[in-house]
Amino acid sequence: MASAPGSPVRVRFCPSPTGNPHVGLVRTALFNWAFAKHHQGTLVFRIEDTDAARDSEESYDQLLDSLRWLGFDWDEGPEVGGPHAPYRQSQRMDLYADVARKLLDAGHAYHCYCSQEELDTRRDAARAAGRPSGYDGHCRDLTETQVAEYKAQGRTPIVRFRMPDETITFTDLVRGELTFTPENVPDYGIVRANGAPLYTLVNPVDDALMEITHVLRGEDLLSSTPRQIALYKALTELGIAQGTPHFGHLPYVMGEGNKKLSKRDPESSLNLYRERGFLPEGLLNYLSLLGWSLSADQDIFTMDEMTAAFDIADVNPNPARFDLKKCEAINADHIRLLDVKDFTERCAPWLKAPYAPWSPQDFDEAKWEAIAPHAQTRLKVLSEITDNVDFLFLPEPAVDEASWTKAMKEGSDALLRTAREKLAAADWTSAESLKEAVLAAGEAHGLKLGKAQAPVRVAVTGRTVGLPLFESLEILGKEKTLARVDAALAKLAA
Repeated sequence: MASAPGSPVRVRFCPSPTGNPHVGLVRTALFNWAFAKHHQGTLVFRIEDTDAARDSEESYDQLLDSLRWLGFDWDEGPEVGGPHAPYRQSQRMDLYADVARKLLDAGHAYHCYCSQEELDTRRDAARAAGRPSGYDGHCRDLTETQVAEYKAQGRTPIVRFRMPDETITFTDLVRGELTFTPENVPDYGIVRANGAPLYTLVNPVDDALMEITHVLRGEDLLSSTPRQIALYKALTELGIAQGTPHFGHLPYVMGEGNKKLSKRDPESSLNLYRERGFLPEGLLNYLSLLGWSLSADQDIFTMDEMTAAFDIADVNPNPARFDLKKCEAINADHIRLLDVKDFTERCAPWLKAPYAPWSPQDFDEAKWEAIAPHAQTRLKVLSEITDNVDFLFLPEPAVDEASWTKAMKEGSDALLRTAREKLAAADWTSAESLKEAVLAAGEAHGLKLGKAQAPVRVAVTGRTVGLPLFESLEILGKEKTLARVDAALAKLAA
């Protein structure tokens, strides 16, 4: 029924180009990509763009750009071609029409003339009687006279697939053995009345023609699997398919309130993570943990480590909760794993317009290179770099008033005057010397270092929290530091 043992692994990722890419979709792509890499198999990237009302070229371009940003590569599909081209369903319509005709001719499908009103009425009656409310097979065996009557009424039929009257059992790669009884899997539509093929036809047909061996997809599609297995059997009889692929249904990704993460949830948009400066490897590391783990005691790993270890049998069937804080923490670990040169290059977009509040001519490359190693240890996402280093490149610090109020307590002016005196006499080639100067100022006023440095930090950087203070002062320089302390004293005096 499935591919022969030892046959090359072929998996597919087949999104629709509608709207922004969703992190659940990325997780599905990741597991397929890792599975293909692990088995030295083939990843087919296919575009399911048969819904003209929802699909768009803009979304298509954005989808490809996002997958490239994440670092995914594929063996067949858009931009790379392959033996089963074209890889966009909108360019394969004649093929689907031909398969539908063959299914009709062989008796695996039939024309259904039921109106929506008739379907709704019969479904309501079935529910009221406590019976399954799926299609009742009304048009399965119409006589020529009945067909003629329907045509005389101007009815245009859809095409339905004829489900076999038998129990369907298969072994899910994630969930084990599953069984579906015939009353719960009724005949279903595969072609609309206007001739447009439905997902229920095009998806399995493409999988068959592209010789897909393993279908790894979301749990929300599990209920359609017995339908597809029956269709595969028919396609195999017709010589269109070579058998039925193995199926594995990945767990839901949950958001707040035990609800499935939907496209409407802000944290579901891939663009959000890209704009905030998540590293692709950090985001993918976290998404891989939504249903799978490398080991019980290792959350941080590379994609090479993941693909070497990935086994679909290790995927947990239970829903996985998306935790933004953990995602940020894992991304922070990956930022720290970068070499400094790579880190500085990846920060580049956030050091210029439209993110940077300073003028391009005020940006100092030497200061940036000096502060970068200190910044790298503090960031969760790359976009945080802008606020962390703006004090170096703005003519005056962007003072946060809440920070000012918190730091500038009674007596802060006296402390700042002493700190200025000590700093003016310090060795500005040593951050340790600057620390000793502020420590001495604090001791002169009965304050420990933590209390003493708060007014200095706000005076110089504008904020109560930020990068290591004394290294920051050293990089900013003596002249600017003392000038900012003077400006703070003037503000306090006013």
